[in-house]
Amino acid sequence: MSDIQTQITDWLNEFGGEGPETILSYFFEKYGNRAALATGLGAEGQVLTDMAARLNMPFRIFTIDTGRLYPETYKLMDRTNRRYNICIEVYFPNHLSVENYVKNNGINGFYNSVEQRKACCKARKTESLQRILSTLDVWICGLRSEQSMTRSDMKLIEWDAAHGLIKINPLIHWTEKQVWEYIRVNSVPYNPLHDKGFPSIGCQPCTRAIKEGDDIRSGRWWWESPEHKECGLHRK
Repeated sequence: MSDIQTQITDWLNEFGGEGPETILSYFFEKYGNRAALATGLGAEGQVLTDMAARLNMPFRIFTIDTGRLYPETYKLMDRTNRRYNICIEVYFPNHLSVENYVKNNGINGFYNSVEQRKACCKARKTESLQRILSTLDVWICGLRSEQSMTRSDMKLIEWDAAHGLIKINPLIHWTEKQVWEYIRVNSVPYNPLHDKGFPSIGCQPCTRAIKEGDDIRSGRWWWESPEHKECGLHRK
């Protein structure tokens, strides 16, 4: 077993019973600016932002603006910055990558096939992510195992071999009920689209409301089968 895998095993044993706040505090203190919280301004990201702000210690937080987000998401970003007196780092796609994608596939080519959709995600999301992750040793995410079949085997702390860094999922074992209880109790700002049937909110053309009882990720890329519903940010 490699040194990093040994360290991760030790951390899992140490933090397995700890709350998200303890985990955030430890990694922010240990890694400083080489650790950052990623947020898409969804419910989980807002919970972690609130937790991090309550630690009263410096921390980095970033998001990716694909250029096709909902207006409500931009308003929430501004509200979140003001509420917590922070400045979320915003990363944008390379315009040449987006222009090339549109030239070859059309403005909405992502509806045509899984391959074209993933190419759009690559141009608008994953290239930007790689740029920010190159400055980090620790990537903190709001993933939860019950969100989808593609996330069911993710761990609290793991080695992200695809990106070459430590990945922390402080809410991995939380339920949706726990997330919303935290939001209500702590008056955490959240996207009003959640109240209109959007449990998951991404790019506007690729996200829609769902019906009660539907899988919580069914509103993302609804024209694809469940095993394809990742954008490449969290690839193995």
